[in-house]
Amino acid sequence: MILSHDITGSGPAVLLLHAGVADSRMWDPQVAPLAQRYRVILCDLRGYGDTPLTSEPFDNASDVQALLASLGERPVAIVGASAGGNVALQVASAWPDLVSHLVLLNSAFALPATRSLQRFARREDALLEAGDVDGATELNVATWLGPDADDDARELVRTMQRHAFQVQLGAGDDINQEAGPEIDLGAITARTLIVSGGQDLDHFRAVANHLAGRIPGAKHTQLGWAGHLPNLERPSEVTTLITDFLAELPG
Repeated sequence: MILSHDITGSGPAVLLLHAGVADSRMWDPQVAPLAQRYRVILCDLRGYGDTPLTSEPFDNASDVQALLASLGERPVAIVGASAGGNVALQVASAWPDLVSHLVLLNSAFALPATRSLQRFARREDALLEAGDVDGATELNVATWLGPDADDDARELVRTMQRHAFQVQLGAGDDINQEAGPEIDLGAITARTLIVSGGQDLDHFRAVANHLAGRIPGAKHTQLGWAGHLPNLERPSEVTTLITDFLAELPG
């Protein structure tokens, strides 16, 4: 199955991978500015947005690689947020020639969970086990958006997260997701920008420091004002951060 996707603009390819609390709509503020210079590829991972869940085995990294192969795109720049950042790391590690640039916004990575992340997971699990999808949705909105997010950003995350819960809970035990390629940070050859948020959970700041120390040549920028989804909190500022980093791509 090819992931649901959309393409806007022309030029070097830039793929945007969404967070686990969202879908491709989280990139709405970035699409038009990026499309002035780049061929912007948006996709929904399985169980998010317009991509359904099926009973067949899958892993997100292989899905992304298959999408890019179907589009004939090589190499690409990838911008990944949170769980989408982890998928981007898998792709850049397993297929290093496929990825020229990486921008990782509060990327997920398999470090031991800090107490704050453990508390969040326990609260979310308890709400979902009690059938309180609305409560779990509000917990995610409150946790993953920083203080600079406006009401429209909060409503968008609320809508995206509720939809993801509905699709994934509706699939029940039929979800057959596999781990996908193991990440070898030393194998990544893409030029890499790591962005972390000073208002995010401490787990993701620890991940950013870990990645910055192990991806060859990686640059790390911490945004003191930012929560977990800075592109929705200060869209213009983060768009500029991305475009400045990608400026060396041929026009």
